[in-house]
Formats: sequence, structure tokens, C-alpha cells
Amino acid sequence: MTDAKTRDRPRFLVQPTRKRGLSPVSAVLMLLAAATAAAQTLEPVVVTATRLPKPGFDVPAAIDSVDARVIREDNTQVNLSETLNRIPGIVVQNRQNYAQDLQISSRGFGARSTFGVRGVRLIEDGIPATMPDGAGQAASFDLGSADRIEVLRGPFASLYGNSSGGVVQIFTADGPAQPTIDATTLFGSYGLRRNSVRFGGQQGAINYIGNVAHFETDGYRDHSGALRDSANVKLKTDVGPGTLTLIANALGQPDTQDPLGLTRAQFLANPRQVDASAITFNTRKTIRQNQGGAVYEVDVTPRDKIHSHVYVGTRDVTQFLGQSGDTPLGAGGVIDLERTFGGAGLRWSRLVVDGERPLTASVGAEYDRLNEHRRGFVNNAGSQGALRRDEEDVVYNADVFAQAEWEFAPLWSLSGGARHSSVRYDSKDYYIVGPNPDDSGRISFSRTTPVAGILFKPDGRLHLYANAGGGFETPTFAELAYRPGGVTGINFALQPAKSRHYEMGLKARLAGLRFDAAVFRIETRDEIVTNTSSGGRTDFKNASRTTRDGLELSAEGRFGAGFEASAAYTRLNARFTESFSSGTPPVLVPSGNKLPGVARSVFYAEGVWRHAPLGFHAAAEVRYSDRIYVNEANVDTAPAYTVVNLRAGLEQRAGGWRLREYVRVDNVADRHYAGSVIVAEARSRFFEPAPGRNYVGGIEASYSF
Repeated sequence: MTDAKTRDRPRFLVQPTRKRGLSPVSAVLMLLAAATAAAQTLEPVVVTATRLPKPGFDVPAAIDSVDARVIREDNTQVNLSETLNRIPGIVVQNRQNYAQDLQISSRGFGARSTFGVRGVRLIEDGIPATMPDGAGQAASFDLGSADRIEVLRGPFASLYGNSSGGVVQIFTADGPAQPTIDATTLFGSYGLRRNSVRFGGQQGAINYIGNVAHFETDGYRDHSGALRDSANVKLKTDVGPGTLTLIANALGQPDTQDPLGLTRAQFLANPRQVDASAITFNTRKTIRQNQGGAVYEVDVTPRDKIHSHVYVGTRDVTQFLGQSGDTPLGAGGVIDLERTFGGAGLRWSRLVVDGERPLTASVGAEYDRLNEHRRGFVNNAGSQGALRRDEEDVVYNADVFAQAEWEFAPLWSLSGGARHSSVRYDSKDYYIVGPNPDDSGRISFSRTTPVAGILFKPDGRLHLYANAGGGFETPTFAELAYRPGGVTGINFALQPAKSRHYEMGLKARLAGLRFDAAVFRIETRDEIVTNTSSGGRTDFKNASRTTRDGLELSAEGRFGAGFEASAAYTRLNARFTESFSSGTPPVLVPSGNKLPGVARSVFYAEGVWRHAPLGFHAAAEVRYSDRIYVNEANVDTAPAYTVVNLRAGLEQRAGGWRLREYVRVDNVADRHYAGSVIVAEARSRFFEPAPGRNYVGGIEASYSF
């Protein structure tokens, strides 16, 4: 057990890890030293922290924005891992497994997710892409039509509700002034192919943009092929005194193969292989999702603005697991989910005080609901067998929030707010057969999470800030799905994790270079961790306490002669600060063990050279990740790795035509490493190998009428 004095003492560990060559911190400092008076930067305007357009430089929180050029330039435009790893504090692991989606973590929140995204709030054009229970999917994000992605870390994320260890919000671009059509085709290693068509323009009072795409891959590993069709459309027009935006998107993934994880021995012997159970049970997933929504914004008076949204959607999933599930109390080896979801929100913002000491305030309410019909069937060697689970699950949240910002002195501003979240789960069991009892039940959680931040602006080049707040992370329905000890029914003993966040930072714009730094401490009690995992069943429990101490650094700038550079470094010491036991039989997890799925150090750097007259650019990217523990007991790790990527592109323009060609080579040195881990996997199949050296090439043709 760790005593109270040790627990409460801040420990911001910034020492570089021992390794050959230049340390990540030294690289960042060298990048700073390279700044010249000729550098030019543009400060992005963000809305995610304050809900009102504001330069990120003036926000007392860690927030970054990635624009359309970064999202699309020389990228396949399929995964957020292509883009967001350049942001400190954020780690996006590409599992090379499209059946399980990406693993996204913010300051360690979400790192233990074995499928999909949890602990990080996803929002698309102001509409939630995270369900009321805190589970989300990033596959529906359309990168081909995106204008920007904003990423918010720290306590201000809690103003977006339950399970907001961070917020990732994507914004679809407006259509161009002239009707324009873009067609893109690309191809790459392991049978990768993607074709897309983007169209947009202005027709009378209606602005429109749409993107349809077809993606497929044979997969780096055996039994990892995937096919994905997606579409995203946005219409925008004036209605009455306000602006109405309509958004619709669709996603289809039929029979996406799941290669499962590998044991260490399998990983070392042949990283492209699959476990035999994947072939025996033909592990795969089929996804069909459709969603639509509307956002209406109106300036009621010069001081008052109202924002409202409403959305509905369906998501059907059929997943074949790597086991039969044919036991008396088993839930089956085939999961069949039929989901309908929707919600609405209303926010009123007012400029309360104008002039030299402006005060703005917002109040609002949101309601989101998910109805799920969950069934489980026996997996008969890849075919659906007898019914083993049948239930109706409902979860909803009803939240109210308030937020304000006040420039109370010439060099000072104060921001703050609070959100009250109420989350309720209801489960009705229809599978009452033999030893399976009626496992119906309900449970609800509620909590108020306050946050406050202060910003000091000594001059236009340097801003200092500090903030603090609370966090609230409920278990997802997937985490409630099984009780410990093989008992049937919902695990209603599982409680939310509650956290306290403290952060200090600076934002500097020196000689045209943008530099951000933040140190933080997060103390969590009742952290949700894996208890046991066996036979396709994973159940969870609440641990005692955890602490995350971290440092984030980032720098970027544009220099003379067409050179650009950026770098980001994260140091995160995430650990259990009180001992606890888990598993059957119980295993002691001692105080001081590291949180699984979290790398202690992560570094990213990129250098770009552009030759405007030729329309040519070339770039090099470097990414380093420290080792990652595979479970709470810290029995094994995925080793540290460094990979180098190269890319180049060419652009030509003639009349209304624009042509772009590009090629990229990832993992140039052909390093053998695990791109992600499956935390606490039942059969020690923790490792998900990343590809060796691989290539992508593409052509884009665009015409403006």
C-alpha cells in the first residue's frame, strides 16, 4: 500500500529514457532552437473547449486542431491513426484489424479498450458518435470530406459528459463556392485499394458536400481482409433567421475478418500468422450503420445565440468469436446486436457583459438514448447455431450543463462550468432456459463534474494557464455484460470511475514558432479494470486508485526555403497507487504496477520541404513508442519501437483541373514490432503485429466547373 503522503505528492517525470541517439526531449529542444524570424504560423480557431469560436491560443486548456491538408495529404484517409498521433497526449493504435476498429487513448483513458473506443468522447459535426454508455466507433468518421479535427485533453473534456477522458471532434467541410468534383484512387501493399468521389458546391441558397468511398484490403496478416463502403453528405442553408445543417452518413462492412491476437511465441515466430481458433471458428464481423441529424443555429439577438441538434441512427453488428460458447451458462460464440439510437440537445449562449471586461455564458441540456437487442448463438465452426442469449437493453443519459468565460482583468481571463450527468441502464432478459435464470435488472449513476481554468496573458506571444476539474466514467454495456465467476446476467456491481484532474501549461508564439507545453496529474478511484477473461467472456471490476502524471510538449512552424517541421512528445507515468486483487483464483496487483496499454513515452516528428513552382513536396516522419504492459499484473510487454515513414507528392493545375500524385513508404527500416496490444487477453494472445515495410500510391483528379 502506498501511504497518503506519497500518493499526494506530485511527480512529473520528465527524464529521458535511456536509449541510443537523440532523446525525444532533446529533439523538441533542437526544433525550438531552429526557429527563425522568417517562420510563419497560423493560429487555428477551435470551438470544442468553449463551444464558441475562439483561437486555441486563448483557451486555458490543452487543445489542438488538425486541418484538411494534414488529414488528406499523402494519406489513405481511412484511419485516425494517420493523423492524430502528431498530437501530444493522444495515442491512436491501428490494430491492423478492421473488425475491432482503432484503439484511441487520451492521457491513458481508453488504452485498455479491446474493441472500439471507450473513455474518449467522439463527436461528428456537433452530433455524438459516442453512445450514452461511453462506447463509440471511429470508423464512421469520414476523413475524405473533413475540414478539421479538434482534440481536447484535460478536465474541460468533462463538460461533454460521461466517459470524457478526452474529446475528438471532426468537422465536415463546407462545399466550395464553385461546383467541384474530386476522384481519388490509391493502391498499396497487402491488396490495399481505395476509390472515392467527393463533390460539392453552392446551388442557390444550398451549400452541399458529399463523399462516397470504397476501401478494401487483403490484410497484412492471414485472415484479416476487410471491405468498407462509406458515404457522408452535408447540406447547409439559411432557414428563417438561422442556419440549418443536415448531416447523413452510412457505413457498411460485410464479413470483416478478425485475425485475433498472437502469443509472444507466435508473434516472434511469424507475425503474419493467425491463431488456429480464428480459422476453426471463422472469426469475423459484419457492420451496417446509418445515421442522420440536423443542427440549427440562430442569432436571436446580437448578444444571444441558440444551438440545437437532433439525430437518429441504427447500427447492426454480427460478430463470430473464436469459441463456440456452447456451455450451460454460456452466452454463445456469435454476438448479434440490433441497435437504434438518437438524441437531442439545446444550448443558449449569451454575451452577458460587453466592452473591456466581456463575460459570456452558456447553459444547455442533452438527452441521448440507445436501444439494443442483444442475442448470442452457438458458433458451430463458423456457422450460427442455437440461441444462448436474448435480451433487450436500454441506456440513456439526461444531462444539463453551464459554462462561462470572463475577462476580469486586462491580462487575465477565467473559464469554468459544470455538468450534471444521469445515466441509466435497463436490461430485460428473455432467455430463461434450464439453469439460466431471469437476469433482468436496472441501475443508474449520476454525478456533477465541475471544471475551472484561469489564463494569464503577459503579452501577445506567451500565455500561461492552469485548470482543475472532475471526471466521470461509467461502465459500458459491453463491460456490464458478464458477472464474475461465470454467473449469468448483467454485472450491476460494477461502478463508475471517478477522477480529479489538475493541469498547468503554457502556449508560446516565439519568432513565428508555435510551442505548447502542459504538465498534469490525474487521480482516479474505482478505476475499471479487467477481472477475468475466459471462453470469450470478459468481466470487469473496480480497482482501488490510480494516478497519471504527465508532460506534453509540441512545436511546429514554417521556415524559409519551403521547410516545415513539427514535433510532439508525451511522457506519462500511469500507475496503480493502491494494491488490489483480480481474477480466479485472485492474483495480487501491487501498488506501483503500470496501467496496461499505456506507453510511458511517445514521440512524433515530421519535416516537410515544399517547392511551390514545381508543386512538389517531400516529407519524413519519425514515431517512437515506449514499451507497453499487456495486463494489470505487468507479466509481459510489447517492446519499444521506432519507425520512419517517407512520403512525396506532386501537383499540377490547368484551367479548372487539378491533379495530384503521391507515394508513401511506411516502416522504411522494415522493423518488426507490435502496433497494439489486447489488454488482459484470455489466452495470452496479447500482441497485434504491425506491418513491415509497406507502400501506398495514389492519384487525385479534381475539376471545378
